[in-house]
Amino acid sequence: MWLQVSLLCLSCLTQTQQAQDRASLRRSNDHTGRCHYSFTVPSPEESSCSGGSMKPEMDGVSSRLTLLEALVTRLLAGEDGGAGTGPRAKGEEEVQEAYSQVTRERNQLQQDKELLSRQVQELQRRLAELSQEAETLSQRPCQQTHTSGAKQRENRPASDPAYDLGNGAYQEMKAEVTEVPASQLIPEGSPNFTGCGELQSVGDPVLHKKADSITGKYGVWLQDPEPQGPNYNNKTVWRIDTVGKDVRQVFAYEDMDQLSQGFPMKVLVLPEPMESTGATMYRGSLYYQRKRSRSLIRYDLTSERLASRLELPHAGFHGQHPYSWGGYTDIDLAADEQGLWAIYSTNTAKGAIVISKLDPESLEVKRSWETNIRKNTVANAFIVCGRLYTVGSYTAPNTTINYVFDTATGMGRAVSVPFKNKYRYNSMVDYNHAQRKLFAWDNFHMVTYDIRLGKASNSSS
Repeated sequence: MWLQVSLLCLSCLTQTQQAQDRASLRRSNDHTGRCHYSFTVPSPEESSCSGGSMKPEMDGVSSRLTLLEALVTRLLAGEDGGAGTGPRAKGEEEVQEAYSQVTRERNQLQQDKELLSRQVQELQRRLAELSQEAETLSQRPCQQTHTSGAKQRENRPASDPAYDLGNGAYQEMKAEVTEVPASQLIPEGSPNFTGCGELQSVGDPVLHKKADSITGKYGVWLQDPEPQGPNYNNKTVWRIDTVGKDVRQVFAYEDMDQLSQGFPMKVLVLPEPMESTGATMYRGSLYYQRKRSRSLIRYDLTSERLASRLELPHAGFHGQHPYSWGGYTDIDLAADEQGLWAIYSTNTAKGAIVISKLDPESLEVKRSWETNIRKNTVANAFIVCGRLYTVGSYTAPNTTINYVFDTATGMGRAVSVPFKNKYRYNSMVDYNHAQRKLFAWDNFHMVTYDIRLGKASNSSS
């Protein structure tokens, strides 16, 4: 349609141009002396300018112009109002939209490709750095680790509440590394082996079971070193998940194999709720701290009844004097070769650890010792052969047993025995003197550590 209009207009312009080529301009003076201009265009068909023949020509031109205007009006109206309604125009719009979408997707894919390329380059750079660092470390000779108190403070993680240099609760200790002669490491079975001595080393943790729910984040698991009664023996494993508002369930497993498979043989329900991870097993009874109190409870496993109850005099409870990891670990009960113990603190002791020897039947305090190490600066504690040992950190993978207090002499000092928190959140450490092992609950994982004791001293508790 546009081609026809263009040809028509071109024809009109051509005729106009040809007429202008034959036009003439004349100039003359009239009788008064004024100049007159005459412009003459010859007619293409007529040789004279008779008025009667001009009107049909003008009518023809006028009709053609009217026809041309109508044609242009129709063309413009069809282009503006009806172009988008035809199937061809609709198809063109769909193709254009699809092309635009493909273009956008291509641009997005290009951006994703560039981002992944940058990430790959960053990972390659980090891998190269780590490889270089590993090579450097492998070529560096091993050095003796300095075990000063300042070094222990540097190795303690910032998340440890005791790692606050401005806090008066932090007590700097100087660790001493003492070389032990081989003659003092008496093997079991030797005539000189008495069964008790100072802790010399702790082995790597051995995994026995991983808890499978959030309630197993931390808890207590034990074997009774001196079982009583016909129902349970020294192979029976006891487990208590201590996450929750009302901790009462005690799971009994026939042995370690049944524990690892998750098949308890019995579930006991305590008459009073338990608080924290300070419970212990000894001579057929479960000893634990009642929730939100300083009351100690002895629960008889054979009769499944509460056998004794006693308030531990002046003991802090429910977050007053916990270990550095928290967890309301104010009162920690322990058993060793010499009997039943309580590890806690009082306001009179100003947060320092207090050790009390308890009567296993009545829970009465027989004797107490006050140490010179603050309870909230250590992660945990246990007692072996009448000696208190504290663990420096509950999260550091390589920490130390950093302090020992001997109840036989009433003296305490800093030590440095390597200890591993393999799973980075050790909330319970307890000693089993029958197996000469430490039982621990490390971030859902129930593990044991073999320990080695030195030559027994001649002192008695």
